[in-house]
Amino acid sequence: MAIQLSPLPAPASADPSKFVNFGREVTGVNFVDLSPQAFEEILDALYKYDVLLFRDVTLTPEQQYALTKAFDPASESYGHGDHKIEGNKKSILHPDLKTIPRVPQVQLIGNGTVYNHEGLAEAKLKHPSHTTFHKTRVSQEDEAKGNTRFYRWHIDAALYHLSPPRVTTLYSIKVPQGARQTCRYDDGTGDELDVPLGTTAFVSGKTMFNLLPAQLKSLAVRSKVKYAPHPYVWMTPARAMSTGLGIESEGLEVPLDELPPWEPSKQAVLPMTWKNPVTKELSFQVHPCGILEIIVDPLPTGAKREDALYPDGGHVTDLKEVRDLVYKMQRPAIAPNLVYPHDWREQDLVLFHNRGVLHTVVGAFTQDQVRAFHQCNLAASDVPAGPDEEDIKKWA
Repeated sequence: MAIQLSPLPAPASADPSKFVNFGREVTGVNFVDLSPQAFEEILDALYKYDVLLFRDVTLTPEQQYALTKAFDPASESYGHGDHKIEGNKKSILHPDLKTIPRVPQVQLIGNGTVYNHEGLAEAKLKHPSHTTFHKTRVSQEDEAKGNTRFYRWHIDAALYHLSPPRVTTLYSIKVPQGARQTCRYDDGTGDELDVPLGTTAFVSGKTMFNLLPAQLKSLAVRSKVKYAPHPYVWMTPARAMSTGLGIESEGLEVPLDELPPWEPSKQAVLPMTWKNPVTKELSFQVHPCGILEIIVDPLPTGAKREDALYPDGGHVTDLKEVRDLVYKMQRPAIAPNLVYPHDWREQDLVLFHNRGVLHTVVGAFTQDQVRAFHQCNLAASDVPAGPDEEDIKKWA
């Protein structure tokens, strides 16, 4: 029996025209005995719709790892390297992840203290919040009234030595209940978004690319992004913008010569746009917090040079200039009507195409609001494919 797909329950704030091919709820799947045909249908749906939701799923860590690995059978280690996050206390990710001992590719994330969980006698979890990462924060008085922010828009990726995972699986085990919140952008636009407590918010990289004016599309298909070595250590002292879409340029990052030992050959240099293996469409896929430089190829022969940025190519190394340019390209796509904030229920399984979306956690919990999720993604066996020659001719 074929799986069944139906549109996700999009919020009232969503622009329906932008969600026609984004997100599907999937039914008719037996994860205990998943047939090869059903998996192929899931794989195809993931690349077509980017986010898939399965309700009322029972899934062991072993099953979650096997499912995640099926999307990239040659992959093996957790997306940031097995055991490496907790072992590096300087990383900004250190407080957020606890490794399941018998399945190190699966991480326990959430909030509060969880006892006797999958081999962990006691796990103290911390929900990442804008209150510790942004330059400014929602006041405690406003927070008590239900106001909050996006934490950090990102792609799941180590961005050093390991290749970005193809897919991330998120499985909710315990979901605290609470009043809905207002996510404020606090960037002078007045933008805000009504969200469920502790939502995970998603935006489409395809939409992010499609919204760009011609001048910036040309730049996007000709550019590569170079990331900082050990980016999650590098960014730890710095503070993020109020939208969670990148870091303020204040010179607070760890100097490169003070980072853990690193090799230039292991720095991630990735296309600014990644090509979907099924739809062949381009997604704008940049982790705005880890970016260090932009490398631009010249315009192809015959392309119009009028108004083109860096027509002869270029290498942008000024960090503020790099960040300002990427922010200009990404900010339109996180407008409230383009964000899908998932309303979690216990035993939800969400699969998302990590090479086609950006996502962020939202909000903050009190210590007694216990939340427990299993997360799995695997460092890919390949690098994301960028635009091909025809894409560059079309858009440059």
